[in-house]
Amino acid sequence: MFFQIEHKDKNCNARTGKIHLEHGVVEVPVFMPVGTQASVKALTQEELEEIGTTIILCNAYHLYLRPGLETLSVAGGIHPFMSWEKPILTDSGGFQLFSLAHLNKVTNEGVIFQSHIDGSRHHITPEKMIQFQMDIGADIIMSFDECTPYPISHKDAEKSMRRTIVWERKGFDYWKEQKEGSYSQLFGILQGSVYEDLRKKCAEELCEIDFPGFAIGGVSVGETDEERHTITEISANLLPERKPRYLMGVGAPEDVLWAVRCGVDMFDCVMPTRNARNGCLFTSHGKLNIR
Repeated sequence: MFFQIEHKDKNCNARTGKIHLEHGVVEVPVFMPVGTQASVKALTQEELEEIGTTIILCNAYHLYLRPGLETLSVAGGIHPFMSWEKPILTDSGGFQLFSLAHLNKVTNEGVIFQSHIDGSRHHITPEKMIQFQMDIGADIIMSFDECTPYPISHKDAEKSMRRTIVWERKGFDYWKEQKEGSYSQLFGILQGSVYEDLRKKCAEELCEIDFPGFAIGGVSVGETDEERHTITEISANLLPERKPRYLMGVGAPEDVLWAVRCGVDMFDCVMPTRNARNGCLFTSHGKLNIR
């Protein structure tokens, strides 16, 4: 992967650039439509291309459970399975694990959980989730992390953050050992909830690891707009300028514009397409309901 910054705004931290990946070049800032289970709901691949989509996000947790690695392998990987020849980013599924699945045990080694689909038991480790994402051939893969709820105490947020750092180190070490012959690029994920000191501690440790890119996680989970904007700005400033920055799960226009000003490059969210399916459109004058 090669990331180049082409222009910087003189009045803020906004920038434009390009991320060179195995399946193509992604110009940033970029919004990634979400195809959770390898399909962006209600849109064809042709329609996605017509609106200029250059990268799609899929969810490794959902793909791991259904259709599963065997089916994806028979298809030749996630790209042939989707009939999508451009870049794909897979989220490791930390948010879904802690919001959908019935958790039986969470340790520094990983998570034992029951599927929200059929109740089957699974043991996911940071290494196993990295391997799955590499096996299906995603261009950008995400570290396995623990996404904290909101509100959460400082004590619990710190405990979760430290576990996430352990997981991310394990995942990175595994990726580094296995990456020969693989084009998948691993991003680290910054956690720490709404606590500035925890965000700083997390960033200090993660920036010691040579991730190709970084994401800001743990936002858009119920916090206020002010908290979200503050944490976005703080987090972006803590991450290396020379690497892509990705704000996870944020898609409201006002939030995206704020984050771009802070120097964030990548975004994803299910809300825009979900709203559109229900007749609510985003415009420069606010939301427009056509139903």
